[in-house]
Amino acid sequence: MRFAAIFPGQGAQYVGMGREMAERYPEARAVFERATAAVGFDLLHLCAEGPPETLRATANTQPAILASSLACYATLPVAPEMAAGLSLGEYTALVCAGALELEDAVRLVRLRGIFMEDATRGRETMMVAVMGLSPEQVRALCEAHRHLGVVEPANFNGPGQIVIGGDAPAVREAAAAARRLGARRAVELAVSAPFHTTLMRPAAERLAVELERIPIKPARIPVVANVSARPVRDAGEIRRTLLAHVASPVLWEQSVRAMYDAGIRHFVEIGPGTTLGGTIRKTVDAATCHVEDPASREEALGMLLGEQVR
Repeated sequence: MRFAAIFPGQGAQYVGMGREMAERYPEARAVFERATAAVGFDLLHLCAEGPPETLRATANTQPAILASSLACYATLPVAPEMAAGLSLGEYTALVCAGALELEDAVRLVRLRGIFMEDATRGRETMMVAVMGLSPEQVRALCEAHRHLGVVEPANFNGPGQIVIGGDAPAVREAAAAARRLGARRAVELAVSAPFHTTLMRPAAERLAVELERIPIKPARIPVVANVSARPVRDAGEIRRTLLAHVASPVLWEQSVRAMYDAGIRHFVEIGPGTTLGGTIRKTVDAATCHVEDPASREEALGMLLGEQVR
């Protein structure tokens, strides 16, 4: 069955993720062992035991989610035709597609997390999820409050769900205006920095140096890039995309539509949580399942392989 593998981003983490997979499947444990050797601390213990405040730190969260997601993926006996990931998840998708080695990816995302936190350290920032307004309305609200500081759309997650981020005074007032305009909700997110806004440009500059040091290969399957909602396979284009990715909005809704337009009707969310599947079902008429533990793996393979569940 044709399917796309999709991988979660920061915010999907929870203490206990990946533990059952590593206990049950040698392939999953091997992923954690390789990732641990690459970053120099025990990622399986962090994922399985926490503590939560340590797991929530961006520089820890990003490699932990990547390792947990790839551990789940390693247990699957089927291969996707396309891949994509939300924010951090794009790195996971590139490992899945053979463009990045696991060790390089896990080191990169740890540095990426450090650089992102450093970019606005000492500056009051925030991110807010706005529900129920159109992209045009949200862009207009951001433009109307730019005099208060940076405020920009950061994630287009699905129909009527857009995240804005930037300087706290500007974001706070834009969110209040969104409620007056008729937004169903405007919810502050518990994040350490305004990811995917222009305030992340210092992080992108530092990441550029690291990206030049690692080999990137042509992807075996198309990976739909967050910044363009277009499939990429060329190594040079992947490098440019990852650099732009840091300080540019995530076009997740558009990416899902692109995969659907390419003929994908089944999406498998691989890694902690089920949030992406929910956004996909609100965006296109497609089937979704997820893989984050042995039970969900069996259900996913039941959808993909029918009676050939392993």
